[in-house]
Amino acid sequence: MKCHPGGETHTRRMLALAALSPGASVLDLGAGAGESVRLLRELGFMARGLDIEPRSPLVETGDLLCAPFPDESFDAVLSQCAFFVSGDVPGALREAKRLLKSGGRLLLSDVEFTPLRPLAEAAGFTILHDEDMTALWREYYLEALWRDEDACRCELPRRKCCYRMLIAERR
Repeated sequence: MKCHPGGETHTRRMLALAALSPGASVLDLGAGAGESVRLLRELGFMARGLDIEPRSPLVETGDLLCAPFPDESFDAVLSQCAFFVSGDVPGALREAKRLLKSGGRLLLSDVEFTPLRPLAEAAGFTILHDEDMTALWREYYLEALWRDEDACRCELPRRKCCYRMLIAERR
């Protein structure tokens, strides 16, 4: 799992912080190569992945801003490094809320140019865990640049940012 900071260890930590039990339905928004979908299934979750440009048969084609699933379809929504690149973080948060059952969990880690916490709260989430993970992101990004990996890069504005993890519950 190379396309997000912390890889599998970070995904497992998010799952633990969200207190999800195997059997829960989880949607990975911005699933890319499906690495998290594969891990979730191995751990016993009913996992699906969605990406505008899927790079795996584990991932369905679709836009995370307008997902092709009915309201309240999932117990959890996971997204790592995808909401920012959607171009509409508030819209991605609203869509995640729409997809979650009441009390469902959002597991989000992403670059942050505008504080994510107030955006998530405005979208209807209660924050359960909020953590600055900028040091991990810097390490990951510098490593990717050093290895000249294009697949995991995105065009970032030239201004200061951080990397944040939020675990939140749909109100």
